Amino acid sequence: MKKEISYFLFHCEIEKKLSPKTLKAYEADLRQFDTFLKLDAIACITKEDLKLYLEMLSKYASRTMKRKVATLKTFFSFLEFEEAIDQNPFHKVRVKIKLEKLLPKVMSISELNTILAHAYLEKEAIPIKNTYQCKEATRNIAVLELLLATGIRVSELCSLRIENIGTDFETIRILGKGNKERNVPITNKATQTALQNNYLAFKDIIDATSYFFINRFGNPLSAQSVRLLVKKFANKASIQRTITPHMFRHSFATLLLEEDVDIRYIQHFLGHSSINVTQMYAHVNEKKKTELLMMKNPRNFVRF
Repeated sequence: MKKEISYFLFHCEIEKKLSPKTLKAYEADLRQFDTFLKLDAIACITKEDLKLYLEMLSKYASRTMKRKVATLKTFFSFLEFEEAIDQNPFHKVRVKIKLEKLLPKVMSISELNTILAHAYLEKEAIPIKNTYQCKEATRNIAVLELLLATGIRVSELCSLRIENIGTDFETIRILGKGNKERNVPITNKATQTALQNNYLAFKDIIDATSYFFINRFGNPLSAQSVRLLVKKFANKASIQRTITPHMFRHSFATLLLEEDVDIRYIQHFLGHSSINVTQMYAHVNEKKKTELLMMKNPRNFVRF
């Protein structure tokens, strides 16, 4: 079993070129399955074994359970294709997992404005402009501006390179999930200026490493660092709920949708492979609903 798991992970890394995060999740799910069954030969796995394991998984949240089952299905499909097993144990096994409907958490324009304002105020309060503290404040502004203006994922932001940024900082080329590229225009002058200032502040290190966002040690900025800086400015803005970098992505998409931007454009901006994923932003917005009815209600046009 362990040998087959290693073979599968090698295939996912080298041939499918999956992200380290996905590989880590696959490995954890498959090791858990192996530990639960305690079988030496993978050919010994039966439908009954699967049912016992699925029963155990029922204690997890539905999304976690669905991911773990999907991992197993992918694993056994691979083994069947490679003829490492005679028959897929998932054959004729139906697994229905009802997912709870979760609406994406978004920020209001007021919250976004306050967070960004505090980032700019922090930079203005630094007395000496050539210190690392000033450089860090310049970078923080660029990070927040880019999150807001493009809906970029944190992993994509941290791996952004100078060669991915167009002339005059007017476009960025993002390498997303599955190594799919997309070009996103940078249309806001403040965002363009923030990116340019970040480059000028870290020019030597950026040119040497090619990574666009740099930490105090001269290494690429980590996802954890981005989460901490977002939390820092959310606290400064006195926002009581937890704010994450991914909420900028949700807010970007939702606010575009509220401005009647075609959902297929939003799909491209976000780098979704399927329009079905983008559809989650088409949830009912109470404020928008009220505004629409105030303006468009047929009763407004009936007079007697």
